[in-house]
Amino acid sequence: HDLIFGVKITNVNIKDNSVVMDSVLKVAGNAKNAVNLTLDDRVISVDQNGNFNETIALLPGYNIINIKAKDKFGYTDEKNYKIIYEVNNTF
Repeated sequence: HDLIFGVKITNVNIKDNSVVMDSVLKVAGNAKNAVNLTLDDRVISVDQNGNFNETIALLPGYNIINIKAKDKFGYTDEKNYKIIYEVNNTF
């Protein structure tokens, strides 16, 4: 069954095209059947069930969060999320 469907990135807690007010973003989700997982080209760890949980820093303005997963057969899945970080400059 898993051979047919390969690697899949699912249940990511980021909403595409969202606006956030915090410079730190928690990224969590599942990459079923992944043996290699990267977040913005940085290797991150996954547990035995494929769950991952990382924290990243956002730059002011437009950010693209890239998640890539690869399974043991070389099949890949990739997701991109666009996030706008609005800096609140009230003093």
